[in-house]
Amino acid sequence: MMTPDQYFTAVPATVDMNIRSELYSTNEFTFAVAVILSAQATDKKVNEVTPDLFRVAPTPAKMIALGEDGLKAHIKVLSFFNNKAKSIMGLAARLMDEEGATNTDYKFPAKFHDRDALMKLPGIGQKTANVIMNVLWGAPNIGVDTHVFRNAHRYGWVGDDANTPEKVEAALLSKIPAKYHGIVNHVMVLHGRYICRALRPKCADCPVAHICTAPDKTV
Repeated sequence: MMTPDQYFTAVPATVDMNIRSELYSTNEFTFAVAVILSAQATDKKVNEVTPDLFRVAPTPAKMIALGEDGLKAHIKVLSFFNNKAKSIMGLAARLMDEEGATNTDYKFPAKFHDRDALMKLPGIGQKTANVIMNVLWGAPNIGVDTHVFRNAHRYGWVGDDANTPEKVEAALLSKIPAKYHGIVNHVMVLHGRYICRALRPKCADCPVAHICTAPDKTV
């Protein structure tokens, strides 16, 4: 079985490590909004609606001014847009109480640079908090999206009993050496999106194909 050390020694050289996320954003608030919108939606689809949305509502204050109906008009092509709109408006309302709510370069106050505190904000669950903390502040959290979940099982790093994102994260944190924790989400997402895909993985282009023992290898 391919080990995490073998994987994270070889694969990072094949992805752009300067890209922390492919979600479009203009500041920390809009990144959080984009992550909320990305649930059950592709980054590509989210990026089709966020540039126009963030031109008119790049801050908590302007999101409140846009209103829930105005927000829905921008995101109605995304799945679960009604629930996402409620969550985003709740987040904006909560952040209105914080310093910088009107700043176009909005940054979360330091007290939210903590997963438990971040998860108390509307719309932010464990996966969303992990992604925000890892991308924005380099925290060694693993946001388990569909690519991370799939390939953690594909490589045999987690067992069948790891059937939720939370269980996969816990298993990966114990399995993968700590020195890689800060890049796990980024590397596995990009590698899983473009090379080690769910269907027809591009094994011929994969730097670890020669040591990978996944049962669905194409070479």
